[in-house]
Amino acid sequence: AFNPLVEGSSPSRPTISPKPSSPALRETPARRVRSSQRGVHPRLAETVRRHRSAPWAAPIHPGSRAAFETFLGWRRSDRPLVLDAGCGTAASTAILARRHPGAQVVGVDRSAHRLGRAPRPPAANELRLRARLEDVWRLLLEAGERPVRQYLLYPNPWPKPAHLKRRWHAHPVWPVVIALGGTLTLRTNWAIYAEECRCALALYGLGVAPVVSFSTDAALTPFERKYSRSGHALHDLTLRLDSPRRDESNRT
Repeated sequence: AFNPLVEGSSPSRPTISPKPSSPALRETPARRVRSSQRGVHPRLAETVRRHRSAPWAAPIHPGSRAAFETFLGWRRSDRPLVLDAGCGTAASTAILARRHPGAQVVGVDRSAHRLGRAPRPPAANELRLRARLEDVWRLLLEAGERPVRQYLLYPNPWPKPAHLKRRWHAHPVWPVVIALGGTLTLRTNWAIYAEECRCALALYGLGVAPVVSFSTDAALTPFERKYSRSGHALHDLTLRLDSPRRDESNRT
């Protein structure tokens, strides 16, 4: 049986999911991110460089391998791949499957509870996997899969400064995310998270993309809808991970 991580130990979606069917939750404004951190973490560059120089060798969980076998059986090599990383209830996965009808869209989340609340059965070009995201990223690279798009939508921001290494851009798996290539889209309601992600990408010599504030009437996720209705600023960072890179080897 799959042994999920202890709640809160993985930097995926926020742990309290809004329930669109609940009028009370629809009417209650979302809480803003609270943190004593006022800018990019002072240890971000050090952490990113350390992970870049020392590949992560943690074992891959058997449950993730079993789920990935399901993915390989579904995968068609003649169609591009889109990854919805940390898909939560897979509402975003369904939207992305409609937006990319010529692609295969896979949503990954470690929580059976969240995936069990998926709004409808998956479309023909959509797959939902219960697995550890950090494992799936590594398994994709190992299998030679290269997503054309990677979506990282409203990941858990882990706003306490002591929790820097739980944020995806400061996690040991970050070099794998970059190696997979394609176009990365990060969305968050915490500007510091987006700016740190941009800085972490720049440390790999990737072209610096701006963090864009936006509003939307067509939310990709339930969190995006709730944050937007609550008046939060929303931030988008979109960047090609396989763009030409500057030589960062001599930078301090």
